[in-house]
Amino acid sequence: MLDADFFRRWMTAAHTAVDQEADRLTELDSPIGDADHGSNLRRGFAAVTAALEKEAPATPGAVLTLAGRQLISTVGGASGPLYGTLLRRTGKALGDEAEVSEADLARALRTGVEAVATLGGAAPGDKTMLDALVPAADALGESFDAARRAAAEGAEATTPLQARKGRASYLGERSIGHEDPGAASSALLISALARTAGAAEVAE
Repeated sequence: MLDADFFRRWMTAAHTAVDQEADRLTELDSPIGDADHGSNLRRGFAAVTAALEKEAPATPGAVLTLAGRQLISTVGGASGPLYGTLLRRTGKALGDEAEVSEADLARALRTGVEAVATLGGAAPGDKTMLDALVPAADALGESFDAARRAAAEGAEATTPLQARKGRASYLGERSIGHEDPGAASSALLISALARTAGAAEVAE
């Protein structure tokens, strides 16, 4: 079972991953976006970890809901609302339970991903974060590592696609040949989840 501490550690791991990869994310964003994806997410997840240290929510759902609120209020551009919606809706779907199962998280994450799709009006294949998140949510029912692999493969598979949503879509065929930065950062989020789960297993 997964408790609030597990989810706090996931958000901390996500902050570390984004901080380490911020320059790469911004580099991916330069040819097809505003060249600020990495810096925006670094600021957002720093705010998340600071808020969690200050408030220490008692349930998994409350941890993710707070994290989502922080991302919406601190991350510029489209990333804040999209990531914020992902975590808030996932947190709300988890409810008020003190502990949740891996199956509970898989179902809740799918709800969060569906909310992102609705907000952005996108679908898999549009060269967005959904190309990493949808396969990850589907694979999470199998294992955390399967979700990590699915997200990474989904992000990499955006490279040959032409963007159909977001700012990159304005470039038309020139968006082909570049990995989508939102998919790349989504893969980092799922990878952080898998590392947190792996660390928990070792601790047990």
